[in-house]
Amino acid sequence: MNRPRHVIAHRGASGYLPEHTLASKSLAHGMGADFIEQDVVLSRDHVPLVLHDIYLDTVTDVRSQFPERARADGRYYALDFSWAEIQQLHVHERVHVGTDEAVYPGRFPPTTLTFRIPSLSQEIELIQGLNRSTGRNVGLYPEIKAPAWHRQQAVDISRIVIDVLQQYGYQSADDNIFVQCFDAQETQRLRYEFKSRLKLVQLIGNNSWKEAPTDFTHLRTPSGIAEVAKYAQAVGPHLSHVISGIDERGGPRVTPFVSLAHDQGMQVTAYTVRADDLPVYVTSLNQLMEFLIRDADVDGVFSDFPDRSRHCLQALRGQG
Repeated sequence: MNRPRHVIAHRGASGYLPEHTLASKSLAHGMGADFIEQDVVLSRDHVPLVLHDIYLDTVTDVRSQFPERARADGRYYALDFSWAEIQQLHVHERVHVGTDEAVYPGRFPPTTLTFRIPSLSQEIELIQGLNRSTGRNVGLYPEIKAPAWHRQQAVDISRIVIDVLQQYGYQSADDNIFVQCFDAQETQRLRYEFKSRLKLVQLIGNNSWKEAPTDFTHLRTPSGIAEVAKYAQAVGPHLSHVISGIDERGGPRVTPFVSLAHDQGMQVTAYTVRADDLPVYVTSLNQLMEFLIRDADVDGVFSDFPDRSRHCLQALRGQG
């Protein structure tokens, strides 16, 4: 516990308020998060939006407000709506497509309160403003979503996002920001084509997710991790890539991933810690955090509950 460990507020304080709303981000800031995450997609008029998916229908009332605007697959895409139209939508807790049942039933209930989808600029101004008024220095953790898909739609999301970040002063490796992406080709593009000096994170998924045209199985090998280290300062693996379960004594089965990444000089920030969706091998968020920090030695965690993860870190630090 000698080096700093970070809590990244995953979609804000999303365990308490609808994800990626400014209310959720404000709460995460007040709860002591070190970084706050922004998933970024584009509107039709190329405004960067803070939204986890390229779809609108799982977190907004777009279906009732614009019933005729779905594509042939039945989904409502942010890229088909202008910023003015998106500002009309109300944000609610994430629901399953087709059933409208809450993904996490115990979280913020359906309500008449108005939550909106923010732009990236609005969120940056909120966090920078809170940093100024509180004297803290909470960092940004933007993720460029589906860059290959956006290019298929004839728009370069990475160029637009980097331009916005530069407008707000994020240009160097010393700035308190990490830019992340699942698409390895795009992460390299940020480094080599755009010559970005920002700290980059290569997110690691599973090939079955179809998250990006990237061989994540290879990236988890020693040679793959070495390749990532050439262009990124950090890697973001899924929890299962770090801990595969428990052994016969009840301790965690730690994979080699973290040590391999550390050997290459990279930080490791694992996702996602959820108190209401724990891995089967733990019984509490505290136990999961102890396994991740003390046993697996990760540098940080993405958490839907940043206050509880922060308290766990403080307790572990107090134990030495």
